[in-house]
Amino acid sequence: MTTPAFAQDNVDETVEGEEIIVTAVARGQNRIESSVSVSAIGADEITKLNAPSSADLIRQIPGIRSEASGGEGNANIAVRGIPVSTGGARYIQLQEDGLPVLEFGDIIFGNADNFLRADRSVARVEAVRGGSASTFASNAPGAVINFISKTGKQEGGAIQGSVGLDFETYRLDFDYGAPLGEDLYFHVGGFYRTGEGPRDIGYNGYDGGQIKANITKEFEGGYIRFSAKYLDDKTPTILPQPVRVTGSNGSPNYEAIAGFDPRTDSLYSPFLGQAVTLDGSNNPTSFDFRDGLSVQSKAFGIEAEIDVGGGWTLTNRFRFADNSGGFLSPFPAGAGTAQSVANSIGGAGSTILFASGPNAGQVANPTTIGGNGLLTNVVVFNTRLNSLDNVTNDFRVNKEFDLGGGTLNFTSGFYLSRQTIDTDWLWTSHVQTVQGDGQAVLVNIRNAGGQVVTQNGAVGFGATFFGNCCRRSYDVDYSTYAPFASLSFETGRLTLDASIRYDFGDASGTITGSDTGFGTGVGSFDFDRNGTISPAEAQTSVLPLGNARPVNYDFDYVSYSLGANYLVSDDLGVFARYSRGGRHTADRSLFSPAVSTTDGSLPGGDAGVIATVNQLEVGAKYQSGGIGFYATGFFAKTEETNVELAPLELFDSTYEAFGIEIEGSYRTGPFSLSAGATWTDSEIKDALDASTIGNTPRRQADLVYQATAQYESDMFTVGANVVGTTDSYTQDSNLLKLPAYTQVNAFVAFRPIDRIEVGLNAQNLFNAEGFTEAEEGSIPANGLVRARSIAGRTVLASVRFDF
Repeated sequence: MTTPAFAQDNVDETVEGEEIIVTAVARGQNRIESSVSVSAIGADEITKLNAPSSADLIRQIPGIRSEASGGEGNANIAVRGIPVSTGGARYIQLQEDGLPVLEFGDIIFGNADNFLRADRSVARVEAVRGGSASTFASNAPGAVINFISKTGKQEGGAIQGSVGLDFETYRLDFDYGAPLGEDLYFHVGGFYRTGEGPRDIGYNGYDGGQIKANITKEFEGGYIRFSAKYLDDKTPTILPQPVRVTGSNGSPNYEAIAGFDPRTDSLYSPFLGQAVTLDGSNNPTSFDFRDGLSVQSKAFGIEAEIDVGGGWTLTNRFRFADNSGGFLSPFPAGAGTAQSVANSIGGAGSTILFASGPNAGQVANPTTIGGNGLLTNVVVFNTRLNSLDNVTNDFRVNKEFDLGGGTLNFTSGFYLSRQTIDTDWLWTSHVQTVQGDGQAVLVNIRNAGGQVVTQNGAVGFGATFFGNCCRRSYDVDYSTYAPFASLSFETGRLTLDASIRYDFGDASGTITGSDTGFGTGVGSFDFDRNGTISPAEAQTSVLPLGNARPVNYDFDYVSYSLGANYLVSDDLGVFARYSRGGRHTADRSLFSPAVSTTDGSLPGGDAGVIATVNQLEVGAKYQSGGIGFYATGFFAKTEETNVELAPLELFDSTYEAFGIEIEGSYRTGPFSLSAGATWTDSEIKDALDASTIGNTPRRQADLVYQATAQYESDMFTVGANVVGTTDSYTQDSNLLKLPAYTQVNAFVAFRPIDRIEVGLNAQNLFNAEGFTEAEEGSIPANGLVRARSIAGRTVLASVRFDF
């Protein structure tokens, strides 16, 4: 059974298990009849969960491993044992209404989820894992996760005000949609949010919002829709922070440092002041730490479908997005006792002086500074996202043929996109206290001879603690073109389908940087204009602008997928699928041996910039009455070339993973339960570092799980949501472990009168500790590890008026 694409207009009113799937498939299909693993989160569930970010919401999908501990962006998202080998969503395409938010989900410091917000304008989130994701979307061999917008075909809306009870946040959400006339309807929605946020940073770090709107006109045989989005938001982005680890690598105990709880504290502080640096043209400038992760997006789209006669249907989706912003966050290069840190910078016998805060200029006691006697050497990840503009078009033609003994559905199309990646890396280095409650301050170091070797806390105006690496500027355009085709044959209870996609394109632009092959990149600059070059100013990273290198290469790869689905009964289907997909690594391969520093070509061919994933799936789906059960066994083999940032290091690895993904739901009267779990056995099969072969990839847990239970009556709703993971290893060396954790979220809503709802939503209700990543591969001698923690408990109260 095929369904027009505009069936998604009704997605917020479909029954669970009977949704018409419109993501990464040729035409809309009932979930039980499709030969892919797909899950959906409806608008009601999105509202009840009230997830702090789009990545937190994605955690509810089986098979997806979403590390959402960084805040409202900068999440690491992986699927089914395919490795988290870089930040972002390397093998997953995040979409809005069937088109990618960004062409590449793991642009360095510009992850796709940075520009994605889940608010009341979203009708449903669909996720297709494996399967046809590789042939109906570019750069998505692992999964496609599609945020589908409400359209207003059914009149209604709401306005909701929310306030944090134990943390500072104030938020207003709204949406409304309605018919404007015969076959003409619109929807508009968005939010504005401001406040300090879930961590005590000492200032208003969360500030901004978005508005989305669309208008649709249906006509005989089709529709046309215009859409727009404006996003302007800034949030802190939390990077790994110092924690104390005792015990052994295999059985570690992660503990908060005195005065610094990684669940509620941050290295951000109002006393960090300005990040002074040279810009992409080597001119002096400064940036405010309070901007954190700032994003702006102005997008416009046109979507249309038309029956041109003879059973042929044409569908086209187009979007242009003007994306930009900045990423500014303190990253600890290391932490230690205050005196040892001071001596490492100024030599033995150095003195510590406060450089900012209420005690600026005074000498600090190294044993009590910050309340714990610790300092941290910070590299400021200050990256300007000058342009991440994206233009995308997806054209499809479809026809269904009646063959007498069965039905043949044919789909073919052409996809194109142009993704600009224009960024400047303006990193600097400073020393600060490890203090919570927004009280962290900068310190200066005075050597034994009486000379202050830092400047307002700055050790160097570059990545001093990383060997002055990574001063970069690049402006590269990536063009992607992809013809694709699909055949699906349905006879009786059996459906067979095959699809193929050929991606090809080019990369063109220029790069310059202080990395190998570009020059030393270290000079001097008199930032304070006093006529004297201080030791810190003598460590100024300078872009070798006269030594820019071209990027100029072509690439291509083929993806394909073969699947079969058999309906054992009207309630039970079984399926099997094999697929192969590719992924262009784009800016992740710049400044690496994969791209020639002479002419910008690919000395080793396409293999240096194309990662491949081969997958096999077998599964069963059951849906009857109030019970749904879905199980998929999977195998995935991933081959990729990857580059670590600091220090610059090239990896060429092969991974294999197999496991099982289970999802179920049960509903009886006012009670409902939904749950999912994914068990994975993953292994590094080949690597340049032979010592890691046979190990489990970093941060890959054996089991991840989630469940939501609720009771809903006319007067009230009460429920709880659980997400958790077993332990995993911090690095591929498989020494230090990240402990298992379970996070419980809860929600309750009371409806005293018609159209009014008062609610409470608690994230991490029991204030559990949970760490999603760590930089160290083993416990260091001083017991201080840099790790990223989930946020502590937050309770949000809200009042909503429906109309």
